[in-house]
Amino acid sequence: MSNDPNANAPDNPDEEIVIDDAEAGFLEDRDTADYPSTLRVTANSEEAHRDDALDRLDQWESGEEVPHVINFENPSDLRALLTDRRIQLLKSVMAEQPASIRQLAERLDRDVKTVHDDVHVLADYDIIHFEQAGRAKQPFVPYDTIEVNLEITTPRGTDDTAPA
Repeated sequence: MSNDPNANAPDNPDEEIVIDDAEAGFLEDRDTADYPSTLRVTANSEEAHRDDALDRLDQWESGEEVPHVINFENPSDLRALLTDRRIQLLKSVMAEQPASIRQLAERLDRDVKTVHDDVHVLADYDIIHFEQAGRAKQPFVPYDTIEVNLEITTPRGTDDTAPA
C-alpha cells in the first residue's frame, strides 16, 4: 500500500483504489435477498477493523443482522472511491432503479461512458450490482442504507517507545 498521500487523490477517479477487506466479487453468488440492509464503508486501522470484525461476529452469532463492511486503511482511498459524483449516482440508483446505465446517465445529465466507468468501479467493490434485462444491465444497490464512517482521533502515547 502506498504511503504517498496523493496516490489516490479523490479528484482522479482513474487511480487505482486499494481495498483492505477482500477481493471484489466475493458476494457474487449471494442472492440479493440475503444481503444485509446496511453497508458500512470505513477508514480504520487494521487493528480497529479487526476489533470491529470480532464485534460483528459476536452480533452475528447472537442472531443479529450485521452490516457488510468495506474498510480502507487509508482515508484518501475511501475519498477516491466515494466522490461527490459517485455518491450522487448511488443516491439516484437507490431512489429508483434505472432500466440501464444509459438511462442512469440521462437521469444524471452525465456522459454515458463516465457513468459506466463509475458504476463499474462501484460494482468492483460490491456496492452496485446488476440484473440482466435483455441486452441491458440494470444497476441496483442491494442495501437500504450506506453508512460512511471516518473516525479521526487524537493519537495516544504508546508503550512501544525504546528506552533512551
